Amino acid sequence: MKDKYESTSHAIRRIIIDKAYECGQSAHLGGALSMADLLAVLYEKFLNFNAKEPEWEGRDIFILSKGHTVLGYFATLFHYGYFSEEVFSTFQTNGSKLIAHPIKYLKYGVESSNGSLGQGISYASGMALGFRKKGKSNRVYAMLGDGECNEGSVWEAAHLAAVEKLDNLVAIVDQNGFRNDGPTSYQSNQLCEMWKSFGWNAIQIDGHDVAAIENAFKMAQETSDKPTAIVAQTLKGKGIEMMESNNDWHHNRITKATYEKCIADLEG
Repeated sequence: MKDKYESTSHAIRRIIIDKAYECGQSAHLGGALSMADLLAVLYEKFLNFNAKEPEWEGRDIFILSKGHTVLGYFATLFHYGYFSEEVFSTFQTNGSKLIAHPIKYLKYGVESSNGSLGQGISYASGMALGFRKKGKSNRVYAMLGDGECNEGSVWEAAHLAAVEKLDNLVAIVDQNGFRNDGPTSYQSNQLCEMWKSFGWNAIQIDGHDVAAIENAFKMAQETSDKPTAIVAQTLKGKGIEMMESNNDWHHNRITKATYEKCIADLEG
């Protein structure tokens, strides 16, 4: 299964780079690349979905709270067949449903609109609570950034989710160490301890170790009476040498020359 996860994350990263180059505009690359392994394991094994029936009532929900990294999300949805190459070719063009942040469009698998950071986890908590009240077994997963965790609304939602014992809710924190304006301030396991202090089951992992990611999702499924936060330590720009831990690639444009370097890194 490890080989399958790694093959999927490689495919997602290649799609990110290809589409960023093809669109001819700046895109949020660093955080899209850092979360690829997490998305690969989630979609490959744990998320219940049906790309041919995207509004299937039995589906689990994925919310991209750090909406600026939507290219990684779109690459994943494209990989699993939610929309065609013809649709994806409209990325960041006028009139497209696929722009620089998520716009809710269930036909394409996009479950919520997100732009302002700190909102997605609140949305996810509400959905998880709704499923609980309806007696449904659907699970809700929300992807946040570590810089996003500076938002007070994140912790308001965390408190609510713990009080309501939402064990059908999983927060995935992509702790790549950077936000738009520089490094984040969290040290060592500080962020993981913060989630624990709010009453969550919190697990700190290497966000590029697919076996550790798989085990964390299993632990989340087995946890009762509290939500789970998976705090995944990642490398911003993972897979592309010139982008790794280089915040210049938080949002940037890929030229022909840089595209060739990216492909050499991915395929070398």
